[in-house]
Amino acid sequence: MKPSTDSELAQQVAARDEHAFLALYDRFASRVYALTMRVLGDAMLAEEATQDTFLKLWSRARQFIPSQGELSSWLLTIAHHTAQDRLRLESRRLPASNARDPEETWRVVTDEATSGSEARWRSLYFAVQSLPLEQRQLIDLAYYKGMSQSEIAEVLNLPLGTVKTRLRAAMQSLRREWLDETEK
Repeated sequence: MKPSTDSELAQQVAARDEHAFLALYDRFASRVYALTMRVLGDAMLAEEATQDTFLKLWSRARQFIPSQGELSSWLLTIAHHTAQDRLRLESRRLPASNARDPEETWRVVTDEATSGSEARWRSLYFAVQSLPLEQRQLIDLAYYKGMSQSEIAEVLNLPLGTVKTRLRAAMQSLRREWLDETEK
């Protein structure tokens, strides 16, 4: 029997198929946890955010539209938003010391056996790693810690204009690097 695609499993989850839900959990739990851990920096909060993400998958599977993208992207977007919501709920910020060396804490979001759309996530990881440290640091603070540009400027003791310029340059570099990598 051919394994079901992510889209087929999502349709089955929408019809309340518990086996399909468990299959998706097995496929994506480690990546969802890695992403929520990266955002939250706390194992217990990351576990809670992972659980919340999969509860949202169970209740919102009907909202997934395969023609608009991959299930992995949709699910990781939910995970990212859930983790950001958890940060706000906990009314806490991660220590600025983590921001000084994102190299130490950056995690690979995908599994070792990547294929298809999974390879895009791995290529994003390598694209971020190819950025200069000061740009990686800004990406980390803005997109994983959820800080505003003003907050980043304060934490790093940099002028706001410098933060804006470096973040824009980082995003342009990422866009170029990632698009080049995914077109190969």
